[in-house]
Amino acid sequence: MADNHTIARPYAQATFEFANESNGLAKWSEALGVARDLLGDGQVTKFLGNPALTDDERLSFLTDLFASAGGKSSILAGGNKQGTNFLKLLLEYRRVSVLPEIADHFDALKAEVENTIDVIVTSAAPLSAAQQKTIAKALTDRLGREVNLKTEINENLIGGAVIRAGDVVIDGSLRSRLEGLANALIT
Repeated sequence: MADNHTIARPYAQATFEFANESNGLAKWSEALGVARDLLGDGQVTKFLGNPALTDDERLSFLTDLFASAGGKSSILAGGNKQGTNFLKLLLEYRRVSVLPEIADHFDALKAEVENTIDVIVTSAAPLSAAQQKTIAKALTDRLGREVNLKTEINENLIGGAVIRAGDVVIDGSLRSRLEGLANALIT
C-alpha cells in the first residue's frame, strides 16, 4: 500500500499548478496550512470515517470547520468553487486524511518557485535579533535562497546550535561536540 506522501504528491502538484496559474499561491498555502493543523492529529479524519455520514455531510462539516479556523475568506471554507471541488474530489476518493501531506508538498513546491527555504535554528538559549540576522544572511549566501528563519530552544544542547534547512543539518551544538570527543576517546 502506498504511503500518504506518495498519495498526496499528485494532488499537491495539481493544486499547486492551478494556484500558480491563478496567482493564488499564498491563499492556497494558507488554506492548506489550516487543513494540515486541523487534520494533523487524526481526530477529524477519524470522525469523517464514520460510515453513517454522507459525502455531503462530510463536505459541510469540513467547510464549516475551515471557515471557523481559517476565516470565511479561506479557499476551503465553502465560498470558493475550486476549493469546494477540491474537497469533493478528496472525499470522493477517500483522500481527506492526506491533506497534511498535500500541504507539505504544496509548500515545498511553493518554496522552490519563490526560491525560499524554511530554516529552523535550535539553540540552548534564545538568539538575539542580531544573531538571527547574521545566521539568516550566512545561510542565504550559502544556500542561494531566501531564508525564512524560525528559532527553537532546547536546553539539552548545553550550548551552540543545530540548524536544519531542508535536507541540510548543521550540528554546531556543544552536546554534539562532547559526544564526538567521548567517541574519539573510547576508540
